[in-house]
This record gives sequence, structure tokens and C-alpha cells, in this order.
Amino acid sequence: MTTANDKIIPFSLKDSTSLIEVLFPAQKVSVESFKEQMAGKGKTLTVLGSYWKGRKPLILNKACILGSLLPASADLRRDLEIFEMLMGMDDLSFPVRLGRIKPAVIVSKVSLADIKDYFHVSPPDSLPVASPFDIADYRYVEKGRDKTPTLIWKADVPEKTRRRLESQALPGNSFKERVGLAKRPEETDLAELHSHIWYEVNEHLGTSAQSMERLVEQLGLMRFGRRPKVADPFSGSGQIPFEAARLGCEAVASDLNPIACMLTWGAFNVVGASPAQRKLIEDRQQKLISKIRQEFDGHDFETSGEWRGKAYLYCLEVKCPSSGWMVPVLPTFVINKTKKAIAVLVEDRERKRYKIDIESGVSDERLRLAAKGTYQDEAVVHTVDGVTHRTKISTLRGDYTHTNPDGTKETRNKLRLWGKADIDFKDDDIYRERLYAIQWQRPVEGSSRVESEIRGVTPDDMKRERRIIDFVEGNLAAWQGEGIVPDMVIEKGDETERLYKERGWSHWHHLFNPRQLAMLAIINKHLRSFPQELVMLPAILNLQSRLCGWHNDGTKGGCQNAFSDQALNTLVNYGARGLVDVLPYLAKRPRVFPLGVPASISSGPASGIASENDIYVTDPPYGDAVKYEEILEFFIGWLRKNPPPEFAGWTWDSRRALAIKGEDHDFKLAMVAAYKAMGERMPDNGIQVLMFTHQSGTIWADIANIVWASGL
Repeated sequence: MTTANDKIIPFSLKDSTSLIEVLFPAQKVSVESFKEQMAGKGKTLTVLGSYWKGRKPLILNKACILGSLLPASADLRRDLEIFEMLMGMDDLSFPVRLGRIKPAVIVSKVSLADIKDYFHVSPPDSLPVASPFDIADYRYVEKGRDKTPTLIWKADVPEKTRRRLESQALPGNSFKERVGLAKRPEETDLAELHSHIWYEVNEHLGTSAQSMERLVEQLGLMRFGRRPKVADPFSGSGQIPFEAARLGCEAVASDLNPIACMLTWGAFNVVGASPAQRKLIEDRQQKLISKIRQEFDGHDFETSGEWRGKAYLYCLEVKCPSSGWMVPVLPTFVINKTKKAIAVLVEDRERKRYKIDIESGVSDERLRLAAKGTYQDEAVVHTVDGVTHRTKISTLRGDYTHTNPDGTKETRNKLRLWGKADIDFKDDDIYRERLYAIQWQRPVEGSSRVESEIRGVTPDDMKRERRIIDFVEGNLAAWQGEGIVPDMVIEKGDETERLYKERGWSHWHHLFNPRQLAMLAIINKHLRSFPQELVMLPAILNLQSRLCGWHNDGTKGGCQNAFSDQALNTLVNYGARGLVDVLPYLAKRPRVFPLGVPASISSGPASGIASENDIYVTDPPYGDAVKYEEILEFFIGWLRKNPPPEFAGWTWDSRRALAIKGEDHDFKLAMVAAYKAMGERMPDNGIQVLMFTHQSGTIWADIANIVWASGL
């Protein structure tokens, strides 16, 4: 049943106070937000790239947008009840979020005067009239077999009555307990989630909606005279504009960084694709995967008979100045705890270096002793002829203090600065790099499972390594010209400085070894014309670089992400994935949330926003913001040349000079300019929602002053 509010009057809510200005169920929204944040990779947009860490929960964004659209009435208690219905946080929504409760459970937990008012019972009269009771106690015999009576909802029982009885039978006593057991609202079918709410919602608001999108459109018409336009000029990974579009708002997103723009575009056009579009994307993904595999395997880079390389382990190798031996730099000799696999150094006295054998299934005592490797407390340690040699990494690098012309001092070293054509360390470098183990896998005959082994490096493996190096050296210049491999210089900054100082790397492609460059060049070449697939390239880059650590825990082990934190961490040992461990990320399938309203993304500073928007929801840079303008250059170099038309209008540069960052005077001025521009580009009854989290009272005071100075 719906109300007859078919005539929505434009601007009828123009001067009404928004609900968010009066009340906000912070405790319940916090519980829901925490559950979403704890979902990790299970979050809706994380599938596009876990390298972006600053994600405001979709449920929080939804609460802020709905709270901005809903009016506050004289009956705030009822306002709150309606808000919670729309959020899927009311008691009657939990039967959907937890899974519909079966009639047998209801009659066992809820007191009913006559169960036949609600259920058909088969066979008739097999149950007493009242409940609760244990239905198992009322078994009957049919054709010589014990059976339990069947209960079926009567067709004339209203949906709200069903929900009410189901909610009384739900597990969990508190809201927090129920949320912990339930699906997130976004994970449920919204039509089913909201099927019980529309009569009450429309009666209270004077609307005639039967869906969230229609309700938002009507509320926007009543408040702003149009479907509401929600903007976020700090869009980042797109959480805020995506949720705005999912609710039915016209979403306007922008960001200075093109990687952020691409993530937001992916939220709109991959996660938000229609079922038909998604089918086309998935079909194309499989064709692209097949082409990539065929081309890469044609070079025979990672197969040995029926075995295929899944992971390749590399480490630095240095010459010990006191012994003259070449020493692999390993923080631990343990490679896999579950398989009890360890690396064993075997002396090659003639060549003054170590052969590295791999042993699996060792004793617990040997596993314990292997925990400590040759890299200890930032020093390289090894023992020859009973003498232990210990040399600090800073000594090996030749660190020294340099006085600049202005009198300032900085630490420099004797590492060779790599050139644009370099892809690896040279034999006379202070550091060299060494492949020391390979994880192989092969299918188990007659099964969908695979078996894996970790082995030492053989002469055949080294031939394959040489073949890869030759392949990359022969193609690097052409790849860089085409833009499928970076040729960008690493600009010095707070995060990027260490790449120069700790490894001598001067260009972004130096962060990828030859094996990784070969694989990524082929992948990038095949993805260039397909923006939906190209969106996944940064996620793949995050998995495949010299910054990807090797985790030796057998349950969580393997190659890690480069951006496990928001830093460019150089490593003494790392893991490179084989193609078999990379291609699945290209075929990731996020949940489908078709967007039926306009959504746009542009590249530019927040102060340059051009359109007038009704609601701004922003999560601005903090005083201690992640250096996204620096670390995202890691990705930009792979995408800046010849992007597809969908991305070509963006400025493919980090634009560090324009990025709002820090907490000094310039930071404050930039923030004031951004919020002043937003304030000038919204109607008189427009709304600004600013999300901010910080532990510093001083920075909170700065934000308050910024808002005041911007004229809001």
C-alpha cells in the first residue's frame, strides 16, 4: 500500500532544516561503519585497488547524504525511525540482513496465540494452537516414516507482520551483536531490504516512492528543485560519489590525481556497470587473459615441464669488505613455515660466495635456528672459518655527510645512480641482486587442486633469467616510447628520496625487475584499449614490484603488496609473482551495483570546481596526510602516455605543487580556497558535510578556522 502523494511540489522543503543538522545516530552508524571497515578486501570498491587506504565507509557516506536530504520535523523520534528504516538499521530489516527466519524457528521462539493465523500447517491439527514450543516434539507418522509438520506462511499475512515476527526470533540481543552477525546493507537485495518501509516513509515525508532512487529524486525536487547533485572534489577512491550515485543522486567527482580519477571512474563504470555491460566486460576479460598468457608463455619464461613458476624469490647480495666473500642479504632463512622450508648457505670457497640450497620438512629446531638470517640490525653478518664478520649497511653504501652551499647538511653515499636504460644492478655495483628460490606448482591429476614445491635455483632457471633480461633490454626503449613501460624520472620528495639514497634508483621502472617488466609490459599492451580492464593495472602493479615483500607464514604467506602501508619501502629480499598468480587479479568480479543516474569524474584542483552542486560531502587532506602525490607516481608512469579516450582528458602527472598537503600556512590557504569555491558553487540552501578525523586539537582548530575563513 502506498500513499497518494503523487504531486511532489518543487522547493517545498527549500527552507526546512535537514535532519543531519538536528540529529544523527552516531553510535549505530559507527557500529555499521566498523563492520564495513573490518571487511578489508570484502569492501565493495576495494576490489579495484587495495593500494588506496583512505576509504570512508559507504554506510557513513549514505548516512550523511540521506541525513542532508531528509527534513527534520516536530517529531524527531519518528524522523529517526524513518531514517533507520532507509538505512536498513531498523529491527525489521535484520531478517533480510541475517537471512529470512523459517516458520519453524519462529514458532519455537515467539509467543503466538494461534499459529494458524499466520501459517498453513500440514498435516492439519498436528500442532497445538499456541507457541512457542519445540516443533521436533510433534513428529507424526506418514507412510511408515516419522516426519516433521510443514509450516507455510499464509498469503494474506502482510510483509510487515512477517518481518515483525521474524525480528522477534532473531539471534543476538543488542544492535552491535546483530550487526556482527548480519550482512552489510549494501550486500543485500535493496528491494527486499526496503519492501516493508514505503508506506510509512511516504506517509511521513509526503512522497510517493517505491525505491531509494525515486525517494532521493523526490526529496531533491522538494529541497532543490531537481534531482540532488552531490559533489566531492577530493574524491580519492570514489567512495563518496559512488554511494551518492547508488542512492540516486547525480554524482560529481573530481580529484587532482589521475589515479584517484581512474579509481572513481572504475567505481562508476565497473562496479556500477549494468548487468549487460558487466557481461561484456567479463567476456572481454577472459579473451584478454588468454591473449596475455599465450604471448607470455611463448617466450618460455616460467615453465619447466609440467611445473609452472608461481613465485620467484630475490635478495640483495653484497661483498663483505673484511672477508671478501659475496653474501646474500636475507633477514631470515625461513621461506615457508608450514612446509618447514628453509634456505641453507653452502660455502663455495673457491669463488668466495655461497650456494643457496632449499630444504623442506626440516625439524622444529632447525626451523627455529633458521629464523635469523644474514641481515641483522641493519648489518650484514656471516661467519667464515669460525670468524664472524659484521658490516653495517651504511658502511657498505659508503654513507657520508655532505655540506650544501647554503650550509645545510645531508647524508649521501657511494651508490651508483641508475640510468634510464638500466633494468638491473651491475657486477661492479655495491649491491647486486640474486634469484635464490622458486615456488613451483603443477595440477594434481584428476583434481582441480595444485601441488607446490619450493626449490633452489638450477642452471636451467638461470638460463630463463638470462633470456628475460635479454628480452627486456632488447625492447625497453620501444616500450618506453609507446608508454607501456615507464620512462619517468623519480622526482625527489619526502617519500621518494629513499629510492635514490637506498638503491640508486632514478626512474620509476627501476622499481621492477626484468621478470616483472616483461610481464607487465605485455599486460599493459593488451589492456591499453579497454578502460574497464586498464583500471585494474594499478592493482596488478601493487602486486608485482621490487617493493613486494615475501611473507613466510604458510597460511598467509607468499608475495605481499607493495603498498601494505603508505610508503615506498625498499627491501633486501622480495617476491615476484608468476603469471599464474597475477592474471586472477585481472578477472576480479566485484558485486554489481548498476547506477541509473548521471555520474561524472574530472581531474583538477578542488578550488577549480566548475559546476553548482547542492550537497558537498568531503573527506579533505589531513595535516598528516599520506603523500599520495608522491607515491602514486609509482602508477602514473605506466599510464601517462597514450591513455584511452576515457582517461585522456586528465592531467597524467602528480601535480605535486598543486596538491593540498601538510599543515602550514600554504596548506591552510589552499583549504580555504577549496571550501570557498565550493561555497560559491551551491544554492543558498546547499549543504556542506565535512568528514574529519584527527587526534590533534590544534589541527581541529585549524579546520574550524578554515571553514570560518572560507565563508561557510
